[in-house]
Amino acid sequence: MHALRPLPPGAARSAICLDITRLVSRAGLGPPTGIDRVEIAYLRHFLGSEMPCWGIARVGGGQALLDRAGLSAVAACLADPALLGPEDWRAFVSRRLPPDRRRAEADLRRRALALVTGRSLDRALARHLPRGTVYVNVGHSNLGAPLLAALRRVPGLAIAVMIHDTIPLDHPAFQRPGMAERFAAMLTRVGRTADLAICNSEETRARLVHHLGRLGARLPPVIVAHLGLDLAPQAASTPPAALRPDHPAFLCLGTIEPRKNHALLLDVWERLAQTMPHAALPHLHVAGRRGWCNEAVFARIAAVQAAGLPVFEHPALPDAELAGLLQGCRALLMPSRAEGFGLPAIEAAAAGVPLVSADLPVWREVLGDWPIRLDPDDTEGWAATIRRLAEAPPAPRRPRPVPGWEAHFARVLPRLLAPQPEAAACG
Repeated sequence: MHALRPLPPGAARSAICLDITRLVSRAGLGPPTGIDRVEIAYLRHFLGSEMPCWGIARVGGGQALLDRAGLSAVAACLADPALLGPEDWRAFVSRRLPPDRRRAEADLRRRALALVTGRSLDRALARHLPRGTVYVNVGHSNLGAPLLAALRRVPGLAIAVMIHDTIPLDHPAFQRPGMAERFAAMLTRVGRTADLAICNSEETRARLVHHLGRLGARLPPVIVAHLGLDLAPQAASTPPAALRPDHPAFLCLGTIEPRKNHALLLDVWERLAQTMPHAALPHLHVAGRRGWCNEAVFARIAAVQAAGLPVFEHPALPDAELAGLLQGCRALLMPSRAEGFGLPAIEAAAAGVPLVSADLPVWREVLGDWPIRLDPDDTEGWAATIRRLAEAPPAPRRPRPVPGWEAHFARVLPRLLAPQPEAAACG
């Protein structure tokens, strides 16, 4: 167990260094995922505050450290790829990366206060960051041993890491080979080095405690803060052309990966096709990029489409079209076998769109009795529920109050900026 880095008497933690490695790595890969949206919310919050803030990201050549001006410029480029600058010489030797990511990394290198690696990293951080800075990582990225060790050596610097879920350890069968082992090593490093762990739910906190105990690792101080939504008025939504206003439609939103259980919905639509006239079949819209270890589901999507079933795949809808699709559907369908938080479910509640979901602890915690809960293996139950919703007249939308990001930060910031108590050993 380590001792907390002390500050001078009366000093407060008053500056932030936000890790934006995940957002940089996602440049050019389409609409943001749930974790991406959390990192975007933190970036916007810190840039919109008067708090001194810096940024850091792992790029080709080392760790790029940015001041507020550099961080703000990079944030604008990530939001609008048209603003990205040209590739530099390092980008030309990284041809395996998507073009937008190569340009984004080049921009970081051009704007960096320092581009360093190895033993010089802690000296560069200490030279540029004020004493009392908090390194904040909310992206599950860039948590390797070299950076964390360098951060530990910076006098007066504290480390805060958000844990979104422990799904790789809870459900290793849903992961790429070796992912569970890599995640366990990352979690152990975070336990060893972090001054604060931020969990998005009590369920995530409980799983974190369980796994760190099982691994014999240190448990840092933990705070639970539900994720927020941007509750500002939205620009006019524009539903995709495939959404027919005169036809009942349903949406499944999220990366097409094994734990999302898209196979159940394909079973449901095949079952509906056996019991309903073709013209009356509800439409299923699957919005999200294709993920990993799911070739059988990809093949089935193609097969049901070839058979004429109304199943539409949208791999890269802009936010405005995605919002229009959600608002135009009878319900959001989430038969997931595991979720860390599930922002789409919260977005549906905020819009008053019915949610049909598996019975997951995090949604009982966050949404109470809002969802229609079904067994994720009950094809008949899902088919009957979807048919009932499709055949009934559309019900008036009754939005459920959900927290905004301001509530999240009001809970998190006092703990980020206050000296943290020393953690107890776990296990």
